[in-house]
Amino acid sequence: MTRDENLKGRWEGLQKKLSNQFADGESMDLDAIIYVIGVQELGQPHKKFKKDHKIDLMHIAICRLLEPYGYYEFDYFDEDGWPHYKILEQLPTLKAGEQSVLMKEAIVNYFINNGYID
Repeated sequence: MTRDENLKGRWEGLQKKLSNQFADGESMDLDAIIYVIGVQELGQPHKKFKKDHKIDLMHIAICRLLEPYGYYEFDYFDEDGWPHYKILEQLPTLKAGEQSVLMKEAIVNYFINNGYID
């Protein structure tokens, strides 16, 4: 199985598992999964968030997801408990499809490393 096929299979399995757990089986898209990761990283899963905080949560998730790739590094928690990251390296310019593959790979690795999937 090629790397792309392996990633595709893992992504689809993860997407189904998350959709069943968080969306009553309705398929979650990439943004929804990134949002769930942001909530997880903040550590406040039962709190209701305003729209501007939802964008901040997605930013937290993206920083956390791309940290192992050397683009971001955790810096500190602010007084409200929100994590802050510093940029180590600018993201390369990627086509939309390449960006999607990078994020899916990072998400799959995140859930593998957290023991949610094998």
